[in-house]
Amino acid sequence: MTTTELGLPALPSRQVPGRRRPSRRLRVGSVPVGGGAPVSVQTMTTTRTEDVDATLQQIAACTAAGCDIIRVACPNQEAADALANIVAKSPIPVIADIHFQPRYVFAALDAGCAAVRVNPGNIKKFDDRVAQIARAASAAGVPIRIGVNAGSLDPRLLAKHGSATPQALVESALWECSLFEEHGFTDIKIAVKHHDPLTMIAANRLLAERCDYALHLGVTEAGPAFQGAIKSAVAFGVLLAEGIGDTIRVSLSTDPVEQVKAGCHILASLGLRPRTLEIVSCPGCGRLQVDIHKLAAQVEAAFDGFPHPLRIAVMGCVVNGPGESREADLGVSCGNGKGQIFRKGVVIKTVPESKIVETLLDEALNLTALTGEESA
Repeated sequence: MTTTELGLPALPSRQVPGRRRPSRRLRVGSVPVGGGAPVSVQTMTTTRTEDVDATLQQIAACTAAGCDIIRVACPNQEAADALANIVAKSPIPVIADIHFQPRYVFAALDAGCAAVRVNPGNIKKFDDRVAQIARAASAAGVPIRIGVNAGSLDPRLLAKHGSATPQALVESALWECSLFEEHGFTDIKIAVKHHDPLTMIAANRLLAERCDYALHLGVTEAGPAFQGAIKSAVAFGVLLAEGIGDTIRVSLSTDPVEQVKAGCHILASLGLRPRTLEIVSCPGCGRLQVDIHKLAAQVEAAFDGFPHPLRIAVMGCVVNGPGESREADLGVSCGNGKGQIFRKGVVIKTVPESKIVETLLDEALNLTALTGEESA
């Protein structure tokens, strides 16, 4: 079943308005990153890693939401001991997130993690362990992500620049890469993150000019769901539209599944990921005779997880309602306690307001079943 068969516009022939930035390709387990590979979505579990069952349950939920790569914290020996079990049972590649103790890097490699994230700015005596880490990662064929965050910038560079400026973030990242390059290791992915979208954008633009490593985009500590999603969408939208960025993580103070959904929606909005369900709904005004906010929320909840790329219009008045509903696969135009139901541009029935949601869901199932039969 294709998106054009269900009324969605065809995806653009190229992934972004401009040319993708050339970058080295690496593999995080089964997922290619960089070198023109599709932009992947990542998130990080919030469970205690040593609680293997809870961690795997969260990984499964994130995978179902569209996550391509998952990262788990490894702050202690108990977490390190759990990695092998998690890696063996995870449906998607697992990255170990290492801070402070370099010995956990070796534990992650031994456990079969698909990649390791390190922040050299806060790893004790890191400079003295680079050669060992490079040799071990190279032997295992595992890439390393250099992660530079504004909140954990190397103290030497923080003192030099006075604050976590774009220049400080980039200098830190490239210096840390050079430590590995000295030992012939270049299977590297870089992330330079900041809570401010403009600083993050500037840092990634600088980094894109100065190296060809794959770039992981993230607005770190972006905030609660609403604020954080907007900040991330702004930063990612600007950079991805310029062809910068190979994998993303939306950092929100919410369930990782919601982070994944936000990331997938951002990519879909840019034509970088196939569209799934899209709900078109009006913002509301004094003309309305229905609680459009409540109705749109009910439709969204009813269609959560719906697997087909439908466009559904939920409209509240006669000004834009009929037109938007006709343009959608399914639509409803409301008024006087009733809803006119549109299917593929044609009014097929009028139902009481209380029946709108279940009618749309029934018609969606009928439409996708019919389209599937025609495509077979």
